[in-house]
Formats: sequence, C-alpha cells, structure tokens
Amino acid sequence: MNSIKRYIAALAALAAISVAVLAPASSAASSQGNIVQTAAAAGQFKTLIKLAQVAGLAGALEGKGPLTVFAPTDAAFAKLPRATVTALEHNRARLRAVLLYHVVKGRITAAQLVKRHSVKTLNGQSLRVRVKNGVVTVGGIRVIKTNIAASNGVIHVIDGVLIPR
Repeated sequence: MNSIKRYIAALAALAAISVAVLAPASSAASSQGNIVQTAAAAGQFKTLIKLAQVAGLAGALEGKGPLTVFAPTDAAFAKLPRATVTALEHNRARLRAVLLYHVVKGRITAAQLVKRHSVKTLNGQSLRVRVKNGVVTVGGIRVIKTNIAASNGVIHVIDGVLIPR
C-alpha cells in the first residue's frame, strides 16, 4: 500500500510540474526536433550544449536514439565552481564521463521513471531514483521539469549537475 501511495504522489508531483512549467516548453518542442535542437530552442541549456560539442557528444545526442537526458540548466552549471567547469572543458575524457552520466538509453517518461529504483547511464554507472514527499530526484539531484519530447528521446530537466564517482 505504501508503494502505491508513493507512486501516486510522485505522479501527481510530476503532473503538477508538467502542467505548471512545461506548457511553454512543449510548444517549443512540438516541431519534434532532436534532443540538441529541442534543448537549444528552450534557451536554458547553452552550457550543456557547448560542453556536449567540446566532448564530441553533440552528434550522438542528435542521432537516432531513443535516449533519455537528465539535462542540467545553465543555472545548474553556474552552481559549480568555475574551476570545475574549466577543468572539465580541458579534460575531454572526464567531460565525456560526466555528460554520459546524464544520459540513459531508451525513452523513459516521468511515469516510468518513478517506478524505478535506479537507471543505468551511458557511462556505465547507475543513478538512484528516489521519490520523497512528492519530489523526484535522480542521483540526488531534483527533477524540475519532465517529459520534454524530442524526435529521438525525452529530456527531464534537473537543477544540478550529476558528477560520477
């Protein structure tokens, strides 16, 4: 019974997020561009797109997919020390590992995500999925927008940057 309540609370929270903040984003994504195009159209993922290009991953995010991306906003990257971002820009292998830690193979909607305990990322590590008091976190980072559709997957916006161990 507790798991049913948890699931219903999580779905309600994600539905509220989608209704409250995704209405403008869904019209921007209605053209069904790929993940990179959709993220660029949203205007709040400039740092993520730039780093994906530096890491040589932009092409993969534009490819066939399907992929699920937990996308940190520019504000999320701004929370990191500038030295951390600069170090990542100069260490392509580490940058790729960090960015691939934000990507999961397959199209995982918010409704599917809250049913999982973890998801395996393309860098080989898993992220813990947690729902507590209607708040969904992935790898300890809060999911703030969900189900932004792209032609080759789905984007879930997060308010922090996931750093693999």
